Amino acid sequence: MALTLQLVFTKSDGKDFVLSVDDPRPGVTPAEVQTAMEQIIASGVFKRDGDVLTAVKSARIIDRSVNDLISNK
Repeated sequence: MALTLQLVFTKSDGKDFVLSVDDPRPGVTPAEVQTAMEQIIASGVFKRDGDVLTAVKSARIIDRSVNDLISNK
C-alpha cells in the first residue's frame, strides 16, 4: 500500500498547481497540512512564468495498492 499526500494550490493565473508528497507521516492532521500549505505560499518558492501560489485549494491522502506481477531485481 502506497500513500501520497496531494496538495492542490491555486495560482495567480487561476489554474491549479499540484504538489505530491510520497509517504506522508502517519497521523498528519488537516491543521498541520493547512499550516504547511500556507507556509509554502508565503515562502514564494514555487513560481512559474510569473505566476505564484495564492491560495490553498485542497489536500487529500491517496491510498493505492501496488501488486508487482514481474520483478527483475
